Amino acid sequence: MSEEFTKKAVEMLLQGATMLREPCPYCSGVRIMKEGKAFCVSCGRTPEKRNVPKQDNKIQKSALIDTLEKKLEVLSKELELESDHEKQQIILKSINSIIEAINKVK
Repeated sequence: MSEEFTKKAVEMLLQGATMLREPCPYCSGVRIMKEGKAFCVSCGRTPEKRNVPKQDNKIQKSALIDTLEKKLEVLSKELELESDHEKQQIILKSINSIIEAINKVK
């Protein structure tokens, strides 16, 4: 552990930084964070910035709606075939929940 890194860590802590529970991904040393920036006390490194590709929200919503609509079809068939009143009520509650979920996604 470098004396320079230790001094920097102490300064950051005095200015309100906090120690992180997760160790440094590079050396497993102790990290501290201030204003969203993490710093390793042992090696002095900060995590690399990575470009994480964002998925189109419309595609995600569309896929979710498709899945929910398929579930509705399955439940509708189950309801049609079910003769037990209590099981019908359970299926109807599930159908209602799925319809509410679809409306929220839209």
